Amino acid sequence: MANGAILGWLTDRKNKKVEIYRQNQDVEILDNPSTVSGEDVLPGCVLDLTDVW
Repeated sequence: MANGAILGWLTDRKNKKVEIYRQNQDVEILDNPSTVSGEDVLPGCVLDLTDVW
């Protein structure tokens, strides 16, 4: 975020969690999500996590 990123995902395969980082917002932590989206930053981008877990 300090380098100008607008959206970031940090995946934790072992614990099946995703941390979502957004500019000027608190980190959102999802437990075992099946997908994460690119929101308005990458419209239409959806990462399917079912193969990751």
